[in-house]
Amino acid sequence: MKKSVLTLASALLFAFSANAQKVEFEEYDLDNGLHVILHQDNSAPVVITSVMYGVGGKDGSRERTGFAHFFEHLLFEGTKNIERGEWFKIVSSNGGRNNANTSQDRTYYYEIFPSNKLELGLWMESERLLHPIIKQEGVDTQNEVVKEEKRQGDRPYSKIIEEVSKNLFKVHPYKDPNIGYMDHLDAATLEEFLAFNKKYYVPNNATLVVAGDIDIAKTKKMVEAYFGPIPRGEEVVRSFPKETPITKEFRATAYDDKIQIPAVIAAYRTPSFTTKDSRVLDMISSYLSTGKSSILYKKLVDTKKKALAVQAVNLSQQDYGIYALFALPLGDVSLDDLIKEIDEEIVKLQNNLISKKDYQKLQNQFENNFVNSNASVVGIANSLARYNVMYGDTNLINSEIDIYRNITREDIKEVANKYLKTNQRLILEYLPKKK
Repeated sequence: MKKSVLTLASALLFAFSANAQKVEFEEYDLDNGLHVILHQDNSAPVVITSVMYGVGGKDGSRERTGFAHFFEHLLFEGTKNIERGEWFKIVSSNGGRNNANTSQDRTYYYEIFPSNKLELGLWMESERLLHPIIKQEGVDTQNEVVKEEKRQGDRPYSKIIEEVSKNLFKVHPYKDPNIGYMDHLDAATLEEFLAFNKKYYVPNNATLVVAGDIDIAKTKKMVEAYFGPIPRGEEVVRSFPKETPITKEFRATAYDDKIQIPAVIAAYRTPSFTTKDSRVLDMISSYLSTGKSSILYKKLVDTKKKALAVQAVNLSQQDYGIYALFALPLGDVSLDDLIKEIDEEIVKLQNNLISKKDYQKLQNQFENNFVNSNASVVGIANSLARYNVMYGDTNLINSEIDIYRNITREDIKEVANKYLKTNQRLILEYLPKKK
């Protein structure tokens, strides 16, 4: 009886999360190509205005890396109608806050305002798009800001992904760091910054999301008034070189003067985050290293006490992903010994189905992640933009969980065999810098 009651409770929870978490939205295009997504949630007097641009670290000349991240800062400098240095003052004085972030694939700007400041948020984002002021003074200022950000971000082990990427990718722009190389930014001319803005920061390469305490009809009128007059840009055409498949394990070494304990990383090149296989790799990561009850943590940290830390992570990107297995040795344990221990667990995944109990645990974890991701209007706004710009399917905010639900134990075994082969990887030794 107890089992049946628990089963019923689980079914009810599943049904609740499947239905109550559905995110309603409306989307359409303006004549200039701007994609607009509106989500109404009147439960709190808050509104988010955000714009995601289809431009990231992979875009632009490889002699001028880091432009998208640079523009994340530069486009706060001011506009024709917002004086230099006033952007953040306007936001804070109206009870709001704002931020931006850049990945290799996209750039995201957003404001969070009291809902009676919706028009202000729309005006500011339209100003960023239509009237940015890009002058040498602002370029020089932000160049120093980016350099300081790079210095502050230079923490122990912080360059691991950069080192993995530059070894794992030979021709694709993912080989270069998202923040770029400082000498590229130093050498860039004002004309090059202006050309980059003209190419990528156009309405037909952007998605506007307005979410929160709004009236749909009134919001549509404001969106048309502020964004409709902005001219359409040239279509962004991309043609990135393809990577040759890795068919033999290779090794590399990197040094970090901020660490005392070495690290080892086994890294594999994996498919786009738009694929089902990438979602399966997400599940494999959780199985191997999420929480203290995970396979690798229990084995290497708890039981055998060979590692200080161990982690499996699927770093999803639009064109290629990186699957990385990371470990820090405890005491005199060798890096090769850690890799051997990790490989044993990968082989088990490749040869056997995971237990039904572990499989259900994974499903519960991903169900919980889904519920949490749609728990706030700020998170919903981000997801709506990301699914539209990166995946081309806004409704994945509701349906992606079904992809995870339909992943089987057989899928996990198959994907582990397909991508986590020893002849398809990089072994990176990340070592303290020699003195």
